[in-house]
Amino acid sequence: MTLPEGAVIEIAQVERLSDYRLRLNFSDGATRVIDFEPFLTNSPNSLIRAYLDPKKFGEFRLEHGDLVWSDFGLCFPIADLYEGRL
Repeated sequence: MTLPEGAVIEIAQVERLSDYRLRLNFSDGATRVIDFEPFLTNSPNSLIRAYLDPKKFGEFRLEHGDLVWSDFGLCFPIADLYEGRL
């Protein structure tokens, strides 16, 4: 599903399904299940690969409708998450 043009969408709720899979519920009612493991595993950046530690990955939070980790050490554009791509 593509983000509607001009739409202001936020993540309303996030649920951890497994080590690296999250269910994201968006403010327009859309839901996505995203597996972050391939992104983390394939990253050449050791700071990103550090989130392969399940405990560290689990320290995400919602901040103003955005999904973030640490002090924005890991974050993704809402449009990419909405479209289910990293």
